[in-house]
Amino acid sequence: MNAKYANAPGATDGIVYVRAIAVADLPDDLQDEIEGLDTVYSVHRADGMRVALVANKAMAFAIARQNDLAPVSVH
Repeated sequence: MNAKYANAPGATDGIVYVRAIAVADLPDDLQDEIEGLDTVYSVHRADGMRVALVANKAMAFAIARQNDLAPVSVH
């Protein structure tokens, strides 16, 4: 993910959404790459496009902020 997503179609003022995802709900090829975690955190643009998938919420927020994006939790 990088700052270009802030101005990409579907972006809203640089806001991205962070939500927890059960590893079991991911496609099989992604599940095969994730070991030892039951939950990961996804960063999405406003249009729903996933731009990052990380191990924890703090990392999701840090990555968003490092790319000049404003993360918001989705419950």
